[in-house]
Amino acid sequence: MLLTVNPDNPQPRLISKVVTLLREGGVIAYPTDTFYGIGCDIMNKKAIERVYQLKNRDKNEPFSFICSDLKHISEYAKVSNFAYRNMKRVLPGPFTLILPGSKMVPKIMLTKRKTAGIRVPDNNIVLSIARELGHPILSTSASDASKTKTIFSDPSLLHDHFGILLDAVIDGGPVPNVASSVVSLIDDVPEIIRYGAGDVSVFE
Repeated sequence: MLLTVNPDNPQPRLISKVVTLLREGGVIAYPTDTFYGIGCDIMNKKAIERVYQLKNRDKNEPFSFICSDLKHISEYAKVSNFAYRNMKRVLPGPFTLILPGSKMVPKIMLTKRKTAGIRVPDNNIVLSIARELGHPILSTSASDASKTKTIFSDPSLLHDHFGILLDAVIDGGPVPNVASSVVSLIDDVPEIIRYGAGDVSVFE
């Protein structure tokens, strides 16, 4: 199913349709402020396992996830005053922030160090979905499982490539097609793990 959603004012009817799919264990593709992403409700273990299979990824490599806002993050991560101040400056935006996960996060979504990669993208569609779902959405780039790891920036091609492996592909228009910057805020010591979109100088 290919759904065309308005990136500025996502249609509530279509957002509800997607959220119903996610609650039923669906896997979707959606736009962000970096790449198109593939994801599911992080509270649905079977759906998470489907994404691992689809991406041919080792279970020891957890995916990051999308929260709808800073308040939402504080339910799923331990946020110090330092981390909160920094996040407030850059979110919503093209950053993946590494934080200690809370007990709310399923073990499959945490690293061995009990940390989690968390995003709040500057994209109305995915934030609306996470807000209505009430849970974070698993986040991984919409790439295939081959060695070349082709990333699909065109939702129609994405839809054709994955077919029935995805329950819905949301066409939210063009996206920048640049990876997010990954910044660890563990122990209040900012560490740039990957330089990507977004100005990381606030952390340096």
